[in-house]
Amino acid sequence: MNERDQVLKAAADLVSAFARNDREAYFGAFSADASFVFYTLEQPLLSRDAYQALWDTWRAEDGFEVLSCTSSNAFVSLQGDVAIFIHDVATELRMQGEQHFSQERETIVFRKEQQGLWLACHEHLSAMPEGLPSP
Repeated sequence: MNERDQVLKAAADLVSAFARNDREAYFGAFSADASFVFYTLEQPLLSRDAYQALWDTWRAEDGFEVLSCTSSNAFVSLQGDVAIFIHDVATELRMQGEQHFSQERETIVFRKEQQGLWLACHEHLSAMPEGLPSP
């Protein structure tokens, strides 16, 4: 499997773990020093532990649950031991008993670890620009 395909598989595994609420597999796809920028939060999360703590709070206080997550329009740019993965993501969530649907664009930066694994080290989620047709 070439490196581009390895990154695509790592990204697909990450999205799949998120879609099925598999906390261990989802956070296992990120390095400990990963950072996260979500347009829905006031500040970046500067570690995997910070995001896990927020995730756990959402689950405990808001009944957070991912109902579905679909990736499309994937693009990979290899930059040595770093890969930039860009895709569109459609997500359906349940929070506080209500279902929410979002259409977003996401960049995930993967870093090739010494073991040859590609782990996500940065995630940036953006709202889809207004006026674009939804799939």
